[in-house]
Amino acid sequence: KKDIPAVNFIIHEIHCRRNIDICPYCSDSIPKSEMKNHIESEHVQVTCKCRMKMENSLLKDHEASSCPLRPVLCQFCDIQLAFNKLQEHELYCGARTEPCGRCGRNVLVRELKEHPRVCG
Repeated sequence: KKDIPAVNFIIHEIHCRRNIDICPYCSDSIPKSEMKNHIESEHVQVTCKCRMKMENSLLKDHEASSCPLRPVLCQFCDIQLAFNKLQEHELYCGARTEPCGRCGRNVLVRELKEHPRVCG
């Protein structure tokens, strides 16, 4: 998968046919001696804590960006909880009230950022 000078091409092709294989799962060029290890470490099926099955190589990205059980912070109280619980929690948490330091009125937590514009 790289450009090879024409004078070296035949030697290069012989070397590749002897020593390199194409992974049947990801089509990467892998040394034949490392193929078993590559498949076992990258393409073995694992189960995430959310019970979704995937290749090991995809697990880290899944856990960081799409797992429903990935940890996230509430925008109102900074408590850490699972992503699939965030919406319900923020509806409850943002509905709490706190007194405004300027006008003394009780303001919904979800409106505290906008309140200073209308605080009178």
